[in-house]
Amino acid sequence: MRALPFLTFQPATPDRGAAAAMAAYVEIFDGRVIGDRRRTADEPGGEDTVFLAEFEIAGLRIRCSDSPITHAWDFTPGVSLWVDCDSADHQRIFAALAEGGQEFMPLGDYGFGPFGWVQDRFGVSWQLGVA
Repeated sequence: MRALPFLTFQPATPDRGAAAAMAAYVEIFDGRVIGDRRRTADEPGGEDTVFLAEFEIAGLRIRCSDSPITHAWDFTPGVSLWVDCDSADHQRIFAALAEGGQEFMPLGDYGFGPFGWVQDRFGVSWQLGVA
């Protein structure tokens, strides 16, 4: 038995969907794609949307998919992915995630060491600390 975070992306333009997010995260964190099944033209959601993909970043496996329907909900900052960064990487990673997104807590020392909280351009929230 194991548990994995699952990111469901709303129907969107290709630059905001699961494939774009997965590619960005793998690049930012020097991760890897484990599996990537895309839909065909005759499947709901459209050709080349992600039916199910799995990738690994910073030692964490994450699954994702492009939903073929629009839901009444989306990502919330109340649920975030926490990353313990090396001190040399936290500024670069924070800047990459913040590009086109929203900073909730800019990088700073909030009494417990370097920390930042950001929602990326895909809507996923990240908390970054220095291990």
